[in-house]
Amino acid sequence: MDREATRAALVDICTPGLGAGLAERFVALGMPGHDLTRAAPGEETGRCRFGGHPLLTPGTPWPDVDGHPLTFLAVLDTDALPWLDGVIPPGTGLLNFFYLDGDSEACHPAAHALGLTYMPDDPKAGAVIRSPSADAVETVAPERASVFRPVPWKAVPGIGFPDDWDPAWDLLDLRDHPDDDVRSLPSVYLLDAVNGWNARPGALDSDDIAFGRPTFPTGSSFHIPGKADPNAYTHLLQLSTQDDWWIGGDGGTMHWSIPTEALKAGDFTKAVPTPDIY
Repeated sequence: MDREATRAALVDICTPGLGAGLAERFVALGMPGHDLTRAAPGEETGRCRFGGHPLLTPGTPWPDVDGHPLTFLAVLDTDALPWLDGVIPPGTGLLNFFYLDGDSEACHPAAHALGLTYMPDDPKAGAVIRSPSADAVETVAPERASVFRPVPWKAVPGIGFPDDWDPAWDLLDLRDHPDDDVRSLPSVYLLDAVNGWNARPGALDSDDIAFGRPTFPTGSSFHIPGKADPNAYTHLLQLSTQDDWWIGGDGGTMHWSIPTEALKAGDFTKAVPTPDIY
């Protein structure tokens, strides 16, 4: 199924339990995204991958924090991701994701020290750099930046829905719903009324996800800088622990997000790290 057919099928699944109006509103919360899994030879989706070297336009400055280079972690080849029409500007190309690696075994001692200074969600600790596909070349990392073994990704499209504590549930506005439980925790009680939800088409359930909706293992929500509204941001990438890299003291899931208005304008300099750390 394509994206719109999948949405229509989701409305059909939800309507018997929720009613037509609420089913439409609920399905509208779903954001198109892509499960990212390790690709077998020949299954790679464009140039999507974890690790290796970034794909940058020649002459692009390497991002840093206080003079220390950030570490390249992943690239999304948006030209090869099929369900992003209307989500990103046409011709967005390649998105390179960087973060301060202060935790992995490969991290430089100076990066570890900086990691103790900066909060994980500090905008200075991460960056997303866009590169037009035709101009981008592999760019070798400077000294003191970690480099990880490349893992090509296969991307499978689907629709991501908010998890239990996502602020996106506030957009549903259930103040007039007759059930107190549904109003207080819609992610649990509302979906109890939907038969077949766990077997729905287009479910995103990978640990690594491009766009879609973020998932939060801590039962919290992603960290938006300052007092910004999380619902004014679009999720770009969820990156779980990899073979060579992880985030946080005990663990966590890395996310990058961007103000939706900046995304519409193609201004990825406004993208920020929005991690969930436990």
